[in-house]
Amino acid sequence: MNMNSKYRSDAGSSSLRTMSLTTGECTRIPVQFNLTPAASRMDKTIDQLERIATGSPDVKLSLEKHRLVQILLAMTPRSPEAPPPAAITFFDDTLNDSQKAAVQFCLQAPEVACIHGPPGTGKTHTLIEVIRQLTSTLPKRRILICGASNLSVDNILERLLALPDKLKVTRIGHPARVMANQGVLDSTLEVKAGRTEQAVLAKDVKNELETALSVLSGKGKGKAPRGLERRKMWDEVKALRKEYRQREGGVVESVLSESQIVLATCHSAGGRQLRNHEFDVVIIDEATQALEAVCWVPILKGKKLILAGDPMQLPPTVLSKTKTKTKPAKKAVVKTDEEDSSDSENSGDEKPAKKGQELQPPRTLETTLFDRLERMYGGKVKRMLQVQYRMHADICAFPSNTLYASKLTSSPAVASRLLKDLPGVDGDEELAAPVVLFDTAGCEYFERSEGDSDEGSRCNENEATVVKNWVDKLTSCGLLPSQIAVISPYQAQVTLLSSILRPVYGLDIEIGTVDGMQGREKEAVIISLVRSNDKREVGFLKEKRRLNVAMTRAKRHLCVVGDSGTVSHGGRYLKRWMSWLEENADVRYAGLD
Repeated sequence: MNMNSKYRSDAGSSSLRTMSLTTGECTRIPVQFNLTPAASRMDKTIDQLERIATGSPDVKLSLEKHRLVQILLAMTPRSPEAPPPAAITFFDDTLNDSQKAAVQFCLQAPEVACIHGPPGTGKTHTLIEVIRQLTSTLPKRRILICGASNLSVDNILERLLALPDKLKVTRIGHPARVMANQGVLDSTLEVKAGRTEQAVLAKDVKNELETALSVLSGKGKGKAPRGLERRKMWDEVKALRKEYRQREGGVVESVLSESQIVLATCHSAGGRQLRNHEFDVVIIDEATQALEAVCWVPILKGKKLILAGDPMQLPPTVLSKTKTKTKPAKKAVVKTDEEDSSDSENSGDEKPAKKGQELQPPRTLETTLFDRLERMYGGKVKRMLQVQYRMHADICAFPSNTLYASKLTSSPAVASRLLKDLPGVDGDEELAAPVVLFDTAGCEYFERSEGDSDEGSRCNENEATVVKNWVDKLTSCGLLPSQIAVISPYQAQVTLLSSILRPVYGLDIEIGTVDGMQGREKEAVIISLVRSNDKREVGFLKEKRRLNVAMTRAKRHLCVVGDSGTVSHGGRYLKRWMSWLEENADVRYAGLD
């Protein structure tokens, strides 16, 4: 395998690193990482990955870890799945068939397994069962659980702490950054280490060190020492510093070595606390929201990898000072169309690449490891959860048909739930429709740009008025403001909506961008699409992953406010959505209501 890398200076203090991974005779993977000083752990990890891939003798990995790296880089074929166990006794008897299949797949896969969890399918719920199975079958098996954010990590930790079987867990991360939950805080490495006997001794050494430094600086009683006495005291300070580092390191090592499960963000997994630790299994939750570069930080500590996420929702957020105007590279291996779902029939075939064939993910940080593995290995590397427990069946229908190959079904417990079934909400017939479209086509409710140029964020005052009127209607029927979310793809529209709704409903009602709503849900969700213009331009509204997030946050009621005339010209996916809404939603024309 050839791996070539180089740095190219960029504006500011960052640099652009380009790597070309050539796997045998068949596969070439071009990857670019824009590095800043804060990304040093990713940088070190990529350096280590480069040395591994080029067979550098200074990198020593266990056979299992080396094989995992080779499989993830398409240098060697995946191992066949292990034969299924005679019978699995599931801890959670509420798991559905697709969740059980995903758990079994994760247990059988020798090196890598992916759980594809569409909205509301209980992805974290399934991961908890995987963790319980892994720890029960081999009690000495060590697991590293990571996520793209502190919130995703703490969510798993909170559920692990609630289990009847008490597992030895430690959370790496500063207590100020973790969830304000006493159980979670008590599980942090800092708190656990501070309660050990070794920590008391380390604290005594630290006090001695601080006293000596105070004397040397002249802040103590009497004059600061000079000459030979000062030199002796500096020698004492050096010895105390060394002893303190050793004792502190011993405390941390003691806590971590006794932990069966360690939790950290992907980035913090590269900290000094885990420098010499290896794990049998690495689990990365919300893997489709994590940069591939940062995923490699925990991966290089494990022998087996389990990823969980949804590639049909928003990718990692990448901030750039410059706009990229070059065309993206082709997405080769399995060619996909805009209308293709993530579970197309062709995606399940794992075919060996032909000589000279190239695997070329887009040259962008938004291409995640989950995406790349799915393109390389298709359906054989993942299992999809197929029952959702969030949305009314009508709300679920369009994303299921267009993005999930019609495989996403609704649990009977939620399939027919409506707003009027909520306690305290009257049976107004206007609330009987799970999906409502306020169509502003022909109303001349045109958008405007924030600021003086056309490059600014967009807002639409008339749409905001329609939204305000519908919120008033929902609350007049008994719905609580806290049960409603108003979202828009555009920050300028969010600001405008906040100025209109906050004086009436305060902070109870949630108002935000689509991106900020990922992972959340509300009984009623109102989407303001904003775009309405003579040129019929929709901008980034055509991004179907963002639309998918927007239309899958609602539990009982989804209201869409927008200009179908403009929006339907934003590509095939938007055209299909507008057509579906016109046929299946309760359509109202904004100019008449």
